[in-house]
Amino acid sequence: MPRPTAVSSALFERARAVTPGGVNSPVRAFNAVGGTPRFIRSAAGAWLTDADGNEYVDLVCSWGPMLLGHAHPEVQARVAEAVARGTSYGAPTEPEVELAEEIVSRAPVERVRFVSSGTEATMSAIRLARGFTGRDVVVKFAGCYHGHVDSLLASAGSGLATFAVPGTPGVPASSTELTVVLPYNDRAAVEKVFAEHPDRIACLITEAAPGNMGVVPPEPGFNAFLAESCRAHGALFVSDEVMTGFRASKHGQWGLDGAVEGWRPDLMTFGKVMGGGFPAAAFGGRADVMSRLSPEGPVYQAGTLSGNPIATTAGLTTLRLATDEVYAHIGAAADTIKVAASDALTRAGVPHVVQSTGTMFSVFLTADVGERVRDFADASTTDQAAYAAFFHAMLDAGVYLPPSAYEAWFLSSAHDDRAVSTVLDALPAAARAAAAARG
Repeated sequence: MPRPTAVSSALFERARAVTPGGVNSPVRAFNAVGGTPRFIRSAAGAWLTDADGNEYVDLVCSWGPMLLGHAHPEVQARVAEAVARGTSYGAPTEPEVELAEEIVSRAPVERVRFVSSGTEATMSAIRLARGFTGRDVVVKFAGCYHGHVDSLLASAGSGLATFAVPGTPGVPASSTELTVVLPYNDRAAVEKVFAEHPDRIACLITEAAPGNMGVVPPEPGFNAFLAESCRAHGALFVSDEVMTGFRASKHGQWGLDGAVEGWRPDLMTFGKVMGGGFPAAAFGGRADVMSRLSPEGPVYQAGTLSGNPIATTAGLTTLRLATDEVYAHIGAAADTIKVAASDALTRAGVPHVVQSTGTMFSVFLTADVGERVRDFADASTTDQAAYAAFFHAMLDAGVYLPPSAYEAWFLSSAHDDRAVSTVLDALPAAARAAAAARG
């Protein structure tokens, strides 16, 4: 049965009077699925409680950060101790050193600089790449999201290696005229752009495994190919692991391909899990590249709350608790739900593709791509009406999915048998709802 939403509805009306769209990040508004966004009052473990008192199994996990589940007792305790000492100093602290050391021990970077958001991390990495190489062109892939940086909010031009145009109002053409947007997983397009602009490309940036068009893993060897292409042409390879970092695996997406294949990015960006639920992000990479940052070098970057002691304490505690056993548990729970979702959709006659990388996965409701989704064009064929029906059926059954067909699903180490069973019980009816709504 549909659950009461009177309080959430009233809060949404109040929010819309004082906040654009009533939300502080667009996907939260439920525009893609319709209906009233749930205002969350509290969370614990694998469960959310909304303002009307409804409980939901959380398969969003704050879009990835809550690897250990909500309100983990040890994270809460360490954060409370940190808060008792003060919330911000504008000066260096021990937790930021320790968190940097932890990241360096788990990722292929030699130095790290902290910022407060993933957008800041990618913006700063791009600036650093340009400052280091003395070049100006940036290459990215359609469907890969790197935050709301003007130069990266770009749409593809008219050809495979032409410069991009702004992808949203408010971004001037001058901000994107040095950005080239290519189809993802397309080696020929990469070869073409380097052939056409051999001495102008400062960097190529990619999500290590895209999760912002749904989970679209790189084809085998693709990231290695990107790294080698950049090296051969004097450009920097920037691997954006804001989403996948310490989430896809203990060592992020790089642990699933780069560590096996023997290559390293020149720069990486991190966020989400490394902040433990607080606003924190980072970028890092080769020591010689990072040394170009101020105060060592001429490339300027700064932030009042960068390395905040509360955020770094939460992130450090989260990473220290993120053991091999944690990833094994999340992976097993994710596998159970992936199989059950596919089985339910198959029985209901809904064409679909389930894709994953590490502990992250997505369900694409599409009949138009064969066995896999390989790029943004494929992802765009998903049936949004069917997904909206699927989403609301799951929500009514007490499961909170991403309110968009183009997002990853996330679990945590707190997703126990009860939480997983709730999801499994909800899937058959949701699949039937999706079948009835297919366009």
